[in-house]
Amino acid sequence: MGEETTTTRKARAPRRREQEILEAAAEVFHEHGYESTSIKDIAEKVGILKGSLYYYISSKEDLLYEIIKGVHEEALRNLEKTRAVDGNALKKLRAFAVIHFRFNAENRVKTAVFFQDFRSLSEERRATIVDERDIYDNFVRDLIREGQEQGLICPDIDAKVAAISILGMLNWIYHWYRPGGEQSAAELAEAYGDFVVAGLACRPDDHVPGHRRALAPLPQGFDPFNGNGRD
Repeated sequence: MGEETTTTRKARAPRRREQEILEAAAEVFHEHGYESTSIKDIAEKVGILKGSLYYYISSKEDLLYEIIKGVHEEALRNLEKTRAVDGNALKKLRAFAVIHFRFNAENRVKTAVFFQDFRSLSEERRATIVDERDIYDNFVRDLIREGQEQGLICPDIDAKVAAISILGMLNWIYHWYRPGGEQSAAELAEAYGDFVVAGLACRPDDHVPGHRRALAPLPQGFDPFNGNGRD
């Protein structure tokens, strides 16, 4: 029993070190950018020699890929959490917004690396992530269409455009969110969930084509390029 415990403990040590290296790499990539970061920078962040780092990795890109893949795999698991929500499509979309916001807020540094340095991956690795990313995008689109079929989401809405807008809104938070602000991540996540519902919801008995636009009509002849609404 004692031998088994010791063996298990020894097996865990490299895994802990690998996780430390990934965390350190994410912080350095986030601070300096992937292209400007060296293996030496990461080794110094971890507190080991540069040569020792190669015991755990083969290249700097391996670290970037592991960070990006880890973010993506965890995000995909969040889809299962959303599917498990008991309720209609609109409730699931609200849950999705709350879950996705919380995840991005709690993994702000790695999420920033995901979006900022994704294109530094090799073409083959980028393709792998993009193929799986489509699962996420299609999940949101399908929920919107399902909500329209259920009479809960406005039929005027284009599911593709709405999905892109929702994901863009949620993915952008790494630019501005900082822990310790006036509102907690949980409070902000609920607010984003409210935005998503308000932007999609519609009841069949109230629906008139174009009614959403009629809520805030622009001046007649409005030209967004000159901004004064006049010819």
